[in-house]
Amino acid sequence: MTVDRFGLEGRVAIVTGGGKGIGAAAAVALAEAGADVLLVARTAADLDEVAEGVVGTGRRCETLAGDVNDTEVLATAVDRAVAAFGHLDIVVNNAGGSLSRPFLATTVGQLERAFHFNVSVPFELSRLAVPHLLEREGASIVNISSIAGRQAVRGGMTHSLTKAAESQLTRLMAAELAPRIRVNAVLPGAVETEALADYLDAFGPDVRDAMRHRTLLRRNGTPDDIAAAVVFLASPAASWITGKLLEVDGGAEENLIPHDLPDLDPRDPATVAPPPVRPARTEP
Repeated sequence: MTVDRFGLEGRVAIVTGGGKGIGAAAAVALAEAGADVLLVARTAADLDEVAEGVVGTGRRCETLAGDVNDTEVLATAVDRAVAAFGHLDIVVNNAGGSLSRPFLATTVGQLERAFHFNVSVPFELSRLAVPHLLEREGASIVNISSIAGRQAVRGGMTHSLTKAAESQLTRLMAAELAPRIRVNAVLPGAVETEALADYLDAFGPDVRDAMRHRTLLRRNGTPDDIAAAVVFLASPAASWITGKLLEVDGGAEENLIPHDLPDLDPRDPATVAPPPVRPARTEP
């Protein structure tokens, strides 16, 4: 095996949530491997900054400012990538996230919004991209799900449920699109994006120290850790891998963040009142 098996020279990728965090790191890593990239995110200024990093690798970059929850933005992303670069090889469904609350504090509306963001959006972008991907040898879709989808921890209802659905979507898409298009997912653990770092800073060092202690490698992840997995799954080195869920979490325990949610007690209204919202990655 040579390093060329990890190369993406001549490939074209779409990355959603590409303005910061995991999406930004993935875009630059794909470019370093040789791919041209179309970035999608809500904030134009963020996109411009990441685009500079992509262009700095010697690759081409296009940006699209828009909310991926709007399916018209998804269609525009596919059309613009093909118009700008001539074809499409890779889709990275990175944008996603949700706010989790305990069961009795969760509403149907919250669930439906989270399902749209974490399941319907990657489904629709992939569906729109498939006709173009079918024209290319070695085409690949990489979804960014979460280890939360494999866990059942109090207070994590919405994020865990919808990320479990995204992981299953990955496996079903792999079955439907084989053998022409490979579909896999990366399942990050605690990655210190700007949002998570701000949350941990607000709660003091004890929470961050607890997370590190509950992770075998004794550190939280970085966006670059996830970006490396994305490049691998999109590259020829993973040409015999599809339908897989790759956990990149440093060997984290299931209950990574300590919670003190009490058992439900109808005599104690405090046990059924909404506690503070748990943050989750949200990068449309």
